[in-house]
Amino acid sequence: MSPDSFHIFILTRWKLVRLVDTMFLLRRQGQNQLEIDSSKQDTKVNELRAALGPLSGRRLLYCTEACLRRYLEARNWNVDKAKKMLEETLKWRATYRPEEIRWAEVAHEGETGKVSRANFHDRHGRTVLILRPGMQNTTSAEDNIRHLVYLLENAILNLSEGQEQMSWLIDYTGLSLNTNMSLKTARDIIYILQNHYPERLAIAFLYNPPRIFQAFWKAVKFFLDPKTVQKVKFVYPNNKESVELMQSLFEQDNLPSEFGGKTSLMYDHEEFSRLMTEDDVKTAKFWGLDEKPFNPPKKGHAGAEVAPEPVSVQTVVS
Repeated sequence: MSPDSFHIFILTRWKLVRLVDTMFLLRRQGQNQLEIDSSKQDTKVNELRAALGPLSGRRLLYCTEACLRRYLEARNWNVDKAKKMLEETLKWRATYRPEEIRWAEVAHEGETGKVSRANFHDRHGRTVLILRPGMQNTTSAEDNIRHLVYLLENAILNLSEGQEQMSWLIDYTGLSLNTNMSLKTARDIIYILQNHYPERLAIAFLYNPPRIFQAFWKAVKFFLDPKTVQKVKFVYPNNKESVELMQSLFEQDNLPSEFGGKTSLMYDHEEFSRLMTEDDVKTAKFWGLDEKPFNPPKKGHAGAEVAPEPVSVQTVVS
């Protein structure tokens, strides 16, 4: 590459990063958070319940009061917007059927422990998911997403009473261009998380991410809701403030050494599979699936409903 070409490349990349940052800032400024007192919140919940109309079966099980509050919170307590969002989730769940995914269907994705539920909780008693993108072992975007959805449902199943949110710990050891997730897959996952699991994430710690992740984050951040971005915390071992924040939410004796703690992160696929299989029984019982046969949807069934059209600058500003 000639010196002139190199300079043009650097300038173009710098302009792209500035454009993404500007668009994100405009989007954030356009979302004013609505603060309302608890009595008005109760009224909003009742209005949303009435707007949804009669519910039965799995829809009734899903639409708890806590669920309605999460969707209202995600839409700044706008009943109409929350109703639309929730109805889209109910439609997605009827098609994708996340509660019917069983460990045997996705176990091959979990052989390396790239996503697993931790055997400890944070200081608030929240379920913890551990993600290790450097342990990526497959190439199927659809199977990767299905595996993550299964573990999201499992984490929710194991939330303590009164808890609605979970914490994420993300370890970037071993991350390379070969193991890094594609931007499209990341976008599909973000769409599912934000639109069908609103207000489920309490905080996500990204521990010591490598340089190759920085450009990827710049692109991914644009598709994230500003509230979600605020929950994402970068932690570097040589940054005292970020380390202290992480330690304020996790006991050092529970935290794996990969995240600066005192224990080792040892993933035992056989043992984890046993736990997931036991939880599958609990899941089936909760959703009333004990006597019903398991018929997984055909591959490719949900792909068309995962990713939205790219967001334009005009949409972001409005």
